[in-house]
Amino acid sequence: MREALSPEVAQAEMEPLRIGTLETPCLIIDAARMDRNIARLRDRLAPMGVPLRPHLKTAKSVEVAVRAMPTPQGPATVSTLKEAEFFVAAGVRDLMYAVGITPCKLAKVIALRQNGVDLSVILDTVEQAEAVALASRTSGEVIPALIEIDCDGRRSGVPPQDIERLLSIGQAITQGGELRGVMTHAGGSYAARGGTALQQAAETERRSVVDAANILRKAGLPCPVVSVGSTPTAHYATDFSGITEVRAGVFVFFDLVMAGIGICEIDDIAMSVLATVIGHQREKGWILIDAGWMAMSQDRGTSKQEMDQGYGLVCDHSGTPFQDLILADANQEHGILKLRPGSTAALPELAIGDRVRILPNHACATGAQHSSYHVVHGKSDIVTDEWVRLSGW
Repeated sequence: MREALSPEVAQAEMEPLRIGTLETPCLIIDAARMDRNIARLRDRLAPMGVPLRPHLKTAKSVEVAVRAMPTPQGPATVSTLKEAEFFVAAGVRDLMYAVGITPCKLAKVIALRQNGVDLSVILDTVEQAEAVALASRTSGEVIPALIEIDCDGRRSGVPPQDIERLLSIGQAITQGGELRGVMTHAGGSYAARGGTALQQAAETERRSVVDAANILRKAGLPCPVVSVGSTPTAHYATDFSGITEVRAGVFVFFDLVMAGIGICEIDDIAMSVLATVIGHQREKGWILIDAGWMAMSQDRGTSKQEMDQGYGLVCDHSGTPFQDLILADANQEHGILKLRPGSTAALPELAIGDRVRILPNHACATGAQHSSYHVVHGKSDIVTDEWVRLSGW
């Protein structure tokens, strides 16, 4: 028989876990905000008749994925094959691996497909296309591939006006593989400011893949999928004509970069890092915490925006921002909180042991520093769950 618990132990087991008892630094997710963010994009896309293929690279969590995907089986997007394996183990069956494929990774792609997973890859060279076609012929497993289109010169892809290259890649894929379509990512939208500029970025993104798809089809090549994707353009596009799906990732949590672009409000940001006050340098106006760049990442994505948020915006333990208090500097395990330059606000009175929450510049980068999410709902300090987060490659 199980030994009876003492009244003290029994009471402790009944007590809910609270933010104030967590070891710091750790990652907090406000599930109420997250659910609202997911519903916002889903509701925006639904009347436009374009489905969402969420990018799971931001959350890397099964619990977040099942909330963001249209069904538990997908569709979804991943950025590593380790992510693909992780989500396949959870039942996802429709995935796009949205990083340029290399020959050394095709064996793993084939293994996943032979396990009943509709996993597609992307590429933008004839060499990659030939490797996909050869692996398909050799294995007997036809690998679907999408041609990546460069819509704004910000990363990889084929410019849609480079017709000869586009057709050469498409023809090479069909020599054993499956030409599934075209896709693009409007990285330039992160530099856009204001509704007009964001709408223009979205239209440039749409036009580039629609033009590329038309070129392929005119040449007699198949192009069933025409895929676009970035969180800013997904929220500002006004026309999805010719588009078959939208990919976005950081929309589930948002972050300070998205707020600086104007895609969300500060109160929409669902991710924060919980930290503890460990000291003061009062003559310098500093408050020291136990969260440095190892907890926050070194991403300084807001440094080029109108409002530089340092390494993050500081909130109280319930998630309410202090006026003009930022994580101004960071060492490996130390963070320095200061008032924003030029602020007339008063430095908050925070005692040793007090908890603060730091909103991140880049949710993907900050999330990558942690192995799990501690889940809260709104202003409540009760931690209702802990969700495992994938890391590595």
